[in-house]
Amino acid sequence: MKATRNTSERLILDDTPWFIGIAPARLILAFAGASLDAASTGGETLWFGLGFAAFCLFVRRVQVILDRPGGSIVIRRQSVFGSSQVEHLLADLSRAEVESATSRSEGRTRTLFSPVLVLDGGLSAGRHPVVEAYTNGGGPHRLAEAINARLPASAAEAQTYGR
Repeated sequence: MKATRNTSERLILDDTPWFIGIAPARLILAFAGASLDAASTGGETLWFGLGFAAFCLFVRRVQVILDRPGGSIVIRRQSVFGSSQVEHLLADLSRAEVESATSRSEGRTRTLFSPVLVLDGGLSAGRHPVVEAYTNGGGPHRLAEAINARLPASAAEAQTYGR
């Protein structure tokens, strides 16, 4: 996830995991292709269908908009199958944090991270994940830092933005 717009009024963060969608699609195509090649001839339409289906399953666009003039946080999720939008009050946002999950496999320990928004007030109080996947990169930490940098630092500034 990266900041596509970072102005004093608006912070827009986007995540479109192209690699995550393309890599499994290619793997599925390779295995399916080897099987289909042996079983049939002229399966180009089927190849396209399998690739498109795999791509659709794995690619989901997420956009987070922190809008100071509007006093809102908008989280948009889009996939080929549809879209959803959740809106929260910016005044309810206390901070962004990074959650971690640890997995152990074959004697190795691996820690993955995911950014969450922590809302202390309103009907939406609680922890709200920004993206549904965990990653081992530094992206979630950079995202949390970018969001926290946008929050009012002082009580006077907080009053200005309705907190």
